[in-house]
Amino acid sequence: GGGGGAAMADGDGLMSVDYEVYGKVQGVFFRKYTQGEAKRLGLVGWVQNTSHGTVQGQIQGPTARVRELQEWLKKIGSPQSRISRAEFSNEKKIEALEHKEFQIVK
Repeated sequence: GGGGGAAMADGDGLMSVDYEVYGKVQGVFFRKYTQGEAKRLGLVGWVQNTSHGTVQGQIQGPTARVRELQEWLKKIGSPQSRISRAEFSNEKKIEALEHKEFQIVK
């Protein structure tokens, strides 16, 4: 906290960010747990396994909530997962959500 000011008021704006999670993240219900956590936070987007053993997707929603899911993707994940790192890219402010829900992509 601290160091507020008018600029901080838009902390409630919507944002979009792509992610990729490395480690032991396939075959451990990582997608199911990510979807559950995203829904709990009221976020939309998607998640899928990649052919090279990672999990990737996109998150959209209120900035503060997106940040929460980013922390979750970096540190927690599903109970059996072993996250080595999470990378985020294409972070941007958006005017409206581009997804209806948070879905698992096969």
